[in-house]
Amino acid sequence: MAAASAAKTALTNVRVFDGRQLSAPRTVVIDGDVIGTDARGAQELDAAGATLLPGLIDSHVHLHSSRTLERLASYGVTTGLDMATWPAELVTSLRKVTGHADFRTAGLPAIGPNGPHSRFPGVPPEAVIRTPQDARNHVAARVAEGVDYIKGIAEAPGAGGPTGESLRALVTAARAHGLRTVIHAAGVGAFTMAVDSGADFITHVPTDGVIAEADVAKMAAAGQTAVPTLTMMEGILAGKAPLGHPRKSVASLHRARVDVLAGTDANTQPGPPFAVQHGESLHQELELLVQAGLSPAEALRAATLLPARAFGLTDRGAIEPGLRADLLLIDGDPLADITATRNIRNIWCGGNSITPARHPVNVDDRIVRSG
Repeated sequence: MAAASAAKTALTNVRVFDGRQLSAPRTVVIDGDVIGTDARGAQELDAAGATLLPGLIDSHVHLHSSRTLERLASYGVTTGLDMATWPAELVTSLRKVTGHADFRTAGLPAIGPNGPHSRFPGVPPEAVIRTPQDARNHVAARVAEGVDYIKGIAEAPGAGGPTGESLRALVTAARAHGLRTVIHAAGVGAFTMAVDSGADFITHVPTDGVIAEADVAKMAAAGQTAVPTLTMMEGILAGKAPLGHPRKSVASLHRARVDVLAGTDANTQPGPPFAVQHGESLHQELELLVQAGLSPAEALRAATLLPARAFGLTDRGAIEPGLRADLLLIDGDPLADITATRNIRNIWCGGNSITPARHPVNVDDRIVRSG
């Protein structure tokens, strides 16, 4: 799916989401790859009262090829925060892809010797950390590869994951290099370990219960951020157990004013317990977050401004002059009905016009390395 080259465009009669509400109809200028201010000489596009959102950010994806970046972009997801892609040569090749979704990556995650992730196809031995020194070595190796943040996997005590001491060493070493940390936690016990590690982000919510109130309080006090991935967690539970635990956890986090980011765990390769489609799934995640208690405006912030701020992406997440022209034009009012985000008219990634997806993605095109 080819992206049109950037050009100067003036979107007229467009209602802009400013993070809280929609503006009266106005003009937004796309000037090359950024949002401009001067409409002179621009090609006009009458939006006829449509809604303009910042390009969406999925705070938990897994990349496999440039095709995944194209899929993200075709649904208005202009940035993907990758939570495990290797080898480093693959990451390097993906960084050369232009005109579609941008991304950041953790590279190879740090896992335990006997946890479920150690049995994923193709996981190299160097991912395993057994000691705090292994954790420090892991961070040093990822820094040398040029990753954007560090990812670790917490398992319930005794389930074969890294020890609490090793996870804390991972977080400390990452901070020493100026990097944020993301810790996976899919169970109540693992979640406690992840919170106690001091990580910046805890990704997933438990499937075996609701997050302990003490852990929620610790997250709020420490300023930790949650990426619940309801699409993945409810997919795991579907037909096997009640779906209430993940949503109750999100509601608890939200009540405590813990920042919640929209992430899906989108994946396309064998290994994870549930296949999540790139791009389309983020719209489902927004809907699930609203069902869990966030307002539509809060859900949209969870996929735009909040992840941009939390991950240090200062050039995106809002529609302001000088920021990247990552934009999503939709029909309808998503503040009245969050499903309106699916009514896509136009997409721009860094000023490049992207053809929106017209049909659901092929369910046979899946990814992995979930976690």
